Amino acid sequence: MFAVVDILGQQFKVTENKKYYVPRLKDDTDSEVTFDKILLYGSDDKTMVGNPYVDGMTVTAKVLNHLKDDKVIVFKKKRRTGYQKSNGHRQHLSYIEILKIG
Repeated sequence: MFAVVDILGQQFKVTENKKYYVPRLKDDTDSEVTFDKILLYGSDDKTMVGNPYVDGMTVTAKVLNHLKDDKVIVFKKKRRTGYQKSNGHRQHLSYIEILKIG
């Protein structure tokens, strides 16, 4: 079984007992989080599509860790003008494990 979940404005296809990197959550480490914005639910025998969300469905996850992603370098350059600009950032992420879909 799987579900498509809206987590902080981004959509993730999740399955049970799998781990995912998602945008930084405000919850503490080792706490359980419940997501109720389920866009689609699918199993072997049925598929439910939300309008916009599936009623009565939740996804429970456990926050394992908070971390930062690898550095992303943003480089801008314009020809013949001598303009060069380098910038970079590291995205804040949370590492979660999906415990239950249903």
